[in-house]
Amino acid sequence: MTSRRGLLRRLAALSGAAGLSGCSRLLAQRAEAPTADLPANPLAAELPVEQHAWETELRTDAKGNTLLPRHYRILLLNLDREPSEESAATVERAMRTLEQAYEFSADGLLHMLGWGSGYFERLGALSGSPIRHPKVLSRTDDPDLLAFDAALVLASHVPSQLVATEQAMFGDRGTLGGAAVEDRLGDVFSLAERRTGFLGEGLPAKHADAEGVPADIPDDAPNFSGFGTGRKGTQATVERVTIDDGPFAGGTTMHLSHLRQSLNSWWEMADSEQIEQLFSPEFSPEDIDMDPSLPFADAVEEHAAEDGVVGHWEKAARARDEDGQPRLLRRDFDTVDGGQAGVHFLSLQRELEDFERVRDAMNGWWLRNESSEITDRKNNGILEFITVLSRANFYVPPRDRRAFPSA
Repeated sequence: MTSRRGLLRRLAALSGAAGLSGCSRLLAQRAEAPTADLPANPLAAELPVEQHAWETELRTDAKGNTLLPRHYRILLLNLDREPSEESAATVERAMRTLEQAYEFSADGLLHMLGWGSGYFERLGALSGSPIRHPKVLSRTDDPDLLAFDAALVLASHVPSQLVATEQAMFGDRGTLGGAAVEDRLGDVFSLAERRTGFLGEGLPAKHADAEGVPADIPDDAPNFSGFGTGRKGTQATVERVTIDDGPFAGGTTMHLSHLRQSLNSWWEMADSEQIEQLFSPEFSPEDIDMDPSLPFADAVEEHAAEDGVVGHWEKAARARDEDGQPRLLRRDFDTVDGGQAGVHFLSLQRELEDFERVRDAMNGWWLRNESSEITDRKNNGILEFITVLSRANFYVPPRDRRAFPSA
């Protein structure tokens, strides 16, 4: 693995081209200096090595479905301070402040710091990184393809803790959860965009005033579609999405999409029709209620030919591993950012190709040959109800290498 010192040499050479202020000679001198003498993370033994390993801190319901945090905030960042050992130490100390302020749990604060394709391009190392710039993955969408330097993902059952964390890291808040704030991510990054959202029973109905959200959405709906997102058997394990060898081992790749939803027509459908579109024509509402881990029958073509409709779930399941296990660990949540109903679709996977394989299966273009009732969008899972607005890719390093990762 290339040393941090080697990374800083490259950053010093690239500082002018990257649009970063400061003297490249000074950066080169700093690159020759020893790594900042930070003590070991005092909470390292209590925290998972993988930043993305949240699952051990999450509860499950009576059916074994994972109960994800209820509130989310993703801060998309631009690097605007010259890279140096000092900058790396500032980032690490700032992240330790979050760990000291709140328990690493849904009741406290779950978090992870990822580095985007824009950052690796600044290094001249994008081709050797585990990610690349995003690309268009559907002929029915024309999303903005975004390249950020970094992203701070925050989640908690307590929304005020997300607000306080942002104020401490990018504002002038002096304490966080009783811990003094001495180092801020805002000393190194500027905030480019903010993504916010929610997930869980009762929260979608509280946003019925947003465009695209029907006024009569059920009070007990866990998300805008009415069906929970952490269903047992539909999520990859942390181990499956963790890179297992090479210079990026212990981390994972993260894809972030912003989807706009069209919900009025969705909620005009009967329960059985919603289940056909979201799951499969072979299931009834009773099946969905009784069995959290639905058996996957590879009969998409048959359903298309016989029923004239296919489900999102059964299409995506075709992209599972050879042993039938999911490839993606999803942490998607609803949003009304921009005043419209939507989803921030966050997925973790070992390789971006895993996400692209699932999205290709979800497109289901080949099914149009099975029935004239199926088009690129209509009767083709949930494609009729979503539009992709943007895409971005990130690498989430392990906790001990989360400040300025390098190849």
